[in-house]
Amino acid sequence: MVARFVEREKQWEALNDLLGSARRGRGRVAVISGPIAAGKTALLERFTEEAVSAGALVLEAAGSRAERYLFFGILRRILDGAAPLDPAVHAEATALLDGVAAQAVDTGDTVAAVEAGMRVLPHVCASLLRIARDRTIVIAVDDVHHGDELSRAFLLCLARRVRQSGVLIVLTEGVRLLPAQLAFHAELRRQPHCTAIRLPLLSAEGTARILSGPFSAAAARLAADCHDTTGGNPLLVKALLEDGLAALGDSEPFQPLAPAEAFERAVLDCLHRGDPDLLAVARGIAVLGDAAPAALVARITDVHVRAVELAIQDLTRCGLLHDGAFRLTATRAAVLAAAPPGALSALHQRAARLLHEEGAAALDIARHLLATRKPAEEWAIAVLQEAAEYALVGDDPQLALSCGELAVDSCPEGSRRTALKSRLVSIIWRSSPGAAEGHLRQLSREFRAGRLSDRDLLHAVSCLAWMGEARPAAEAVRRLQTAAQQAEEAGQPFAYAPDTLAAAQSWLSLVSPPVREAFTADGPARPEPAAHGTAAPYDMPEDAHLPAAEALRTALRGGPGDAAVAEATRVLQRYHLSDRTLTPLVLAVMALIYAGSLDLALTWTDRLLAECSGRNAPTWHATLGVVRAEVALRQGDLPGAAAQARQAMSLISTQCWGVGIALPLAVLIEAETQMGNLDEAMALLEQPVPELMPETQLGLHYLRARGRCHLATGRYHAALRDFLTCGELMQAWGMDAAELVPWRLDAAEAWLAIGNVARAREYVEQQKQREASPSGVRPRGPLLYALARTSGDLTYRLKRLTEAVELLEQGEDRLQLARALGELGSAHRTAGDYNRARMLVRKAWHVAKSCGAQPLCQQFTPGQGGGEPVTTGREAEPPREAEVLSEAEARVALLAARGHTNREIATKLYVTVSTVEQHLTRIYRKLKVKRRRDLPARLWDLSLPGIA
Repeated sequence: MVARFVEREKQWEALNDLLGSARRGRGRVAVISGPIAAGKTALLERFTEEAVSAGALVLEAAGSRAERYLFFGILRRILDGAAPLDPAVHAEATALLDGVAAQAVDTGDTVAAVEAGMRVLPHVCASLLRIARDRTIVIAVDDVHHGDELSRAFLLCLARRVRQSGVLIVLTEGVRLLPAQLAFHAELRRQPHCTAIRLPLLSAEGTARILSGPFSAAAARLAADCHDTTGGNPLLVKALLEDGLAALGDSEPFQPLAPAEAFERAVLDCLHRGDPDLLAVARGIAVLGDAAPAALVARITDVHVRAVELAIQDLTRCGLLHDGAFRLTATRAAVLAAAPPGALSALHQRAARLLHEEGAAALDIARHLLATRKPAEEWAIAVLQEAAEYALVGDDPQLALSCGELAVDSCPEGSRRTALKSRLVSIIWRSSPGAAEGHLRQLSREFRAGRLSDRDLLHAVSCLAWMGEARPAAEAVRRLQTAAQQAEEAGQPFAYAPDTLAAAQSWLSLVSPPVREAFTADGPARPEPAAHGTAAPYDMPEDAHLPAAEALRTALRGGPGDAAVAEATRVLQRYHLSDRTLTPLVLAVMALIYAGSLDLALTWTDRLLAECSGRNAPTWHATLGVVRAEVALRQGDLPGAAAQARQAMSLISTQCWGVGIALPLAVLIEAETQMGNLDEAMALLEQPVPELMPETQLGLHYLRARGRCHLATGRYHAALRDFLTCGELMQAWGMDAAELVPWRLDAAEAWLAIGNVARAREYVEQQKQREASPSGVRPRGPLLYALARTSGDLTYRLKRLTEAVELLEQGEDRLQLARALGELGSAHRTAGDYNRARMLVRKAWHVAKSCGAQPLCQQFTPGQGGGEPVTTGREAEPPREAEVLSEAEARVALLAARGHTNREIATKLYVTVSTVEQHLTRIYRKLKVKRRRDLPARLWDLSLPGIA
């Protein structure tokens, strides 16, 4: 309190001077004015306490808005406090006042009552002046502007008579007065002995003095922020301090004081101290948010625009507003929280309509529509649609979801509502496919009834397949095809185009091949749409599902990969990432993977991930992330594949993955198995999976990964069963491609583990015949590796393994390269070429080490616990071949010798691929070799700074 009045030294000194004059028989009148909650009442109370201490008779009263129409309300309280007044005089004055009030009530003639009251007032004044002859009287009236008319008339009457008496009248009033109060104020200020005292808000220094009480050390640091928050309003400063003390206790604050309950109550106190219009205008400004024109506030609050302007001035004077807007979000929140729900809803509804009429942004209008918590009107549905799209662009999916839900709830049944429901499913799908399941089931009923658009039908079919509902979706499409055919025969229009239904059939048959039975149940299968492999980009359909399916189907036919790469690339170039294209684009990238273009698949995956970076779309990130993990697995980056798969699985729940959970689980199981983490891999196999997952193309990945885990843990027959099941399904589905799952080679490996070499050779020969067919591709490294392992002829083995290493060195599968190198080293050891064998095994160890394949490392270093092979003698000497190379060339040579591709070398050394190629040209010339595999084996032991 002391600090507060130090801030008001001038006002305090002025009041003391006036009290001194009254004590000397020279009466005075003081009018203290100031903004709402500026401390007028506190100043008056402090002054009256000092006056009592000085021996003055203090008569106190306060005006009240509720008692504004009571006769003589303030005067009665003054008389009740005048103890020295003669009892007879007091009784007489009270009787006179009661008589005037009774006359007004009985007759209803207020004018006559006022005239009668004016005749009584001089007698009351005379009684008080007689007391003042012997003792100084201080009449203190707080909020005089809220007093009744007759009491104000009494104060004027007394003010005219106190100039030569020991009476001091101290009144407090607001800055802005109502028209009925202006006459009283003007007459009072006309008196020559009247002094006006203006009370401003606290300065930053005054705020610091208040804070210095409890926070002596931090007061100066907190003062500026506290002053900005409160505007210097003493009530708000005190409330903010109270909240700070409640939160911190005796601790010194290191952060600005945070407003809480006390601050919110103080804000509401400020608003209720003003006129009723003040609260209404404050609510209007809070609803509109940012600084809004007074005319707009007037329209939504139904308050005259001039009254709004005055209220804004009052709110600014008391520190709640700054430049027409609330200083603090907490202030606005407190105003909104205290408003009755019905009144608040009506304000938002008016604001939405007015903003729409003025052409405001859809998002601004939508926020008001959402705040009404009621169905929107017809005109607002389109606004909500537009706002949802803008919210997605602004990366606010929660706002987009709210807009979409309100639009659906507000729209009557029909095609428009169905389209809105379809878009709502897309919006929900971004964050949680599982949460969209309920809406999706409703949507499936709509498309069965023929109420979806062609584009929405394909999207709904894709979502249903993701959630394991491919078979019901296929049955619905078949029934629609039958109905469409009947409508065509009858010459009647149908809801869906035949091409759309055929595209839905093609999509479902690809992602879940068993559903083909649904399309052949009543006769021959309906023709699928023609492939678009040779179409130019501008000839492609608007929907991405069909061309993506064709690209994947081409990749799985087992023919030349160039056609599949071309089709998939056209899809990826034609369509940008969106809610409706996510799954088709992912399948296009998978087509690149199955076509063997891992480098291109990685480029497109990274590009799509960059496109959705910063977007709040967990489903997008998870789906693309697991594709990135699949690429890493096929490149032999086991730790990277495991990390990316785990990250993808952490972004959305298992339920949200639907049948798609097969791919991240497959990647993770196989990566952990190859790294030797068998307990982790077995634990992953215990995780529940959707019942229909094996009926999907992605389920083959999981089945193969489970077989690889069984193989690594010695369950050879279980592994064989999984591999053969893959083969049966792939043959039945017409997608028997080793690029998808090399089940024959896997089965051969299982037979080898069992000890049945003949059966192993049988499956390898089958794979050889398939790849040697006219439609097949050139022999691949894994096949040659398998042929060598199933042959008992050492010369044949050496030849095939050498070819396998050559092919694998040109490819990207470093893990398979490590296996082939190790097997080739073993074959050379059998042939007696120990130096060559040691070189190859060492090379195999380095490649396996770079892949994170610990079991392979242990296999290549018997008895060494997986450590690097030990070399002695000349092999332990530094490689002399490296002496002719520059440092930059040596780095490139070392990485090339270890099996890294040019792109990987460029990434590791932070140079371009062209620079790597130039270095390799000079390296080959200096070392007198022709190709990468001829690089001296001893380069593997070269150690250079920054090269692991």
